[in-house]
Formats: sequence, structure tokens, C-alpha cells
Amino acid sequence: MNRQRRLLDTRIYIAADFLMAALAWTLFFIYRKNLENGSILLPADLNDINYFYAVVIIPIGWILFYYIFDKYNDIYRLSRLATFTRTFFLSFMGVVFLFFTLILDDFIVNYRTYYQSFLTLFSLHFLLTVTSRMILLTRASRKLKAGLVAYNTIIIGGDTTALELYQDIISRPKKLGHKFVGFIDSNSKSKNLLAQYLPKLGNISELPDIIEHQEIEEVLIAIETSEHNRLKSILNILFDYDDRVLVKITPDMYDIMLGTVKMNHVYGAILIEIQPVLMPKWEKMVKRLMDIIISLIALVILFPLIIYIIIRVQLSSPGPIFFTQERVGQGGEPFNIIKFRSMFVDAEPNGPQLSHSDDERCTPWGRIMRKWRLDEIPQFWNVLKGDMSLVGPRPERRYYINKILQKDPHFKHLLKVRPGITSWGQVKYGYASTVEQMVQRMKFDILYLENMSLALDIKIMFYTVLVILQGKGK
Repeated sequence: MNRQRRLLDTRIYIAADFLMAALAWTLFFIYRKNLENGSILLPADLNDINYFYAVVIIPIGWILFYYIFDKYNDIYRLSRLATFTRTFFLSFMGVVFLFFTLILDDFIVNYRTYYQSFLTLFSLHFLLTVTSRMILLTRASRKLKAGLVAYNTIIIGGDTTALELYQDIISRPKKLGHKFVGFIDSNSKSKNLLAQYLPKLGNISELPDIIEHQEIEEVLIAIETSEHNRLKSILNILFDYDDRVLVKITPDMYDIMLGTVKMNHVYGAILIEIQPVLMPKWEKMVKRLMDIIISLIALVILFPLIIYIIIRVQLSSPGPIFFTQERVGQGGEPFNIIKFRSMFVDAEPNGPQLSHSDDERCTPWGRIMRKWRLDEIPQFWNVLKGDMSLVGPRPERRYYINKILQKDPHFKHLLKVRPGITSWGQVKYGYASTVEQMVQRMKFDILYLENMSLALDIKIMFYTVLVILQGKGK
């Protein structure tokens, strides 16, 4: 029932944005008609086919704009002050776009008309939108504080810190949106003082099953100072659920987390919210658009070279032109990576084997392709299909992923994003010849995840081009 209520209220929030955008445009249309004709004649002023098109299309555009740059996930998680600020700036940017695409060539008396039109549309849209949003968010806040809406919550830790946190939360006159399901024992030697108030659900190793079975939506980490060494392993588990579980941590761990996670709101003196968001939604969309455009351009420009490579591969040794192999992609989903064949057929008779600089399995032409990374050109097709990105951790076979995980479990975080044709680790190491080198390369890819941005992608692509031009590929 809680989730249905939250989903319904969020849909009402989106519908209100649509209606306010339509109302703002209607009032602005009437204003412009009055400016043009010197009088207002209703409903005749609205009997215009352009108005009917605009009053539907423009609000839809606003919803898409907010979906990309704003937050439509759950209004009960939204801050009214932050929403007010975002609405102001997004309204301004949206009206600037509308002004230069729809209004600039409209009727004007003088240049002051432009400024008046811009300010009128901005004022109408912002005031109507922010008013409806503040009303709905205030209503949502009251429901949350009254306990009508709550999230299934567990506490990790059962000793003094966890007990104090629990008592502090339940003693508050206004609710904070928690429906406590139980607690997780973070240390087998703990006294579990919280057991007198909440049921013990299990230990850290059982955390994934508990999250699934109990439908947990919020986790509060309240472990003791002596248990700080366990924090990394706890977060490693929780980050696998970062799209559905909100993680908060007691403030005394702030110094430990500084620089390693992204934090936003501080909830009084109780909890700090951790949001390991890899990339803003709009950057993800632009990144995917760049992937498609650059891949298409690359395949067109390189077409003569592709034909030449096909002929050379065919003449180099008997076998197919293209080499396909199953790799593990985003979310652990398998896909077939495509390359130009650089090795003799049946190059792995004894099972998986990593390549190295003097690999006898490579054909003479294959060595040249690998040096200049020509064998990877077909992966632009993988990018177009959505299996890969231009920039991202290199995809590995399940066999080697299992070996890497034995040495460093952090590798699983690389599966949160699309693998790439090139990566920070690829620029640094090229082809990894051993599992140890794969682990070293992984450290740079983890660093990439912590700093993902379009600017970093462009920088990595630039250095990749330099590596290729210098023939430094292994």
C-alpha cells in the first residue's frame, strides 16, 4: 500500500507539472494575442490551431525536460528548498529554449516586447509550477511526518550506536519515514542491545537475501567505531542495490567516507545520506548519443580501411574474418563481442588463455592489427547495438572475472556500466597479459567509475587516439 501511494502521488506530481505548463502557455498565448491585437477576445483568441498544437506539445516537452534534468523518482524523497531552486533554474533554461525556437520570430512592437515576453512566460511558468510543486511536496511531507507513508528500513549494527540511533528516531514527535523491520548483526561478538526492540534478521553475509525477502528500501548503518574496518565490505554489498535502496550512515563516520562517496543532505544531527550516483541522467543520455553518433561516423569514415582489413585477414590464414566471443556486460548480462580475427583458428585448445606481446597464436597481420588496435574496429557495431560504450571498463570473460573476484571483489562494481572500447585502464595498460595486470588495470577503471563524466570520457578518447597513433597497443 505504501508503494502504491507513493507511486500515485508521484504521478499526480508529474500531471501537475503538465497542467501548469499548459496553463502557463495558455495565459502567455492570451497575453501575446492582446499585445498583437490590442484587446482580449475570449474564447475566440484560443480558437487557433497553433494554440491547440502548442498546448499539448510544449507541456510534453517540459515533462521530458524535467525527466532528464530533474527528479521524478519519488516525491517523498524530495527536498522543498532544493526543488524550489532547481525549478527556478530549469524554468529559466526551458524558457530560453522556447524563446529562441518559437517566440523570436513572433510579433513585436519594439525590442522591449522581447524582454517583456520572456519575463512574462518565465514568470508564469515558474510561479505556477513552483506553487503546485510546493503544495504537493508540503502535503507529502505531512503524510511522511504523520507516519502515513514509510519505507521498510533495517539498521546495520546492534550495539550502543545502533541503539542510540533507533531511540533517537522513534522518540521524535514527527516521523522520519522509517518502518523498522529489524536489524543486522554487524559483528558476531556484539552484545546486540537492539534485540530488545527489533528482531535480529541475520548477519552481513545474509544482507542480500534480507534486502530481497524483506523488500528493504532504506538501510541505516550504525556500527561501532571498532568495526569501521567492516564498512567497506558493507558498502560493497549495498552499492549493488543503489537504484532501489537508500543508504544513510551515522555522522561519526564522515571522516572515513570523505572523498570516497558522494553525499547530499544531512538529516539534522542523525544521518548522512550516501548517494553513489555514477552519472547524472542527462549526462548518461548525452553519453549514449555520443556513442551512437561517433560510432556511425567512424564506421563510415573507416569503411575503405575496413574493406582492406577484411582482405588482409582473409589472406593471413584460413578461417572467418570476424572473431566473436562471449563477454560479460552491464548488469552481468552476456553479449558477443566482435573483432577482426587476429589469431589462428582454435587458438585456445586447452581453455581460456590471455594474450601477450609475443603471442605465437597471433598471425603476422594480427600482430600489426593489435599494435594499432585495428582489430577492435568492429566493436563500433557493439556500441550501436547498446552492448558497449565508447568509454568504459573493458569487458572480460566470465572465467577471468571469477579469477579477478578472488583477488579483489571490487571488480563487480565495473559491471554497473556498459563496457567500453577504451578505458582509463586500457590507456594505461593496453592488453592485460596476466590476471595480476587485470587487477592493476581494474584499479584505474574503479577510479573512472568514481569520477565518471563526459569531460573525462572525452579526455580518455583523446589519449586513446594518441596511443593508437603512436602504435603503443600491445
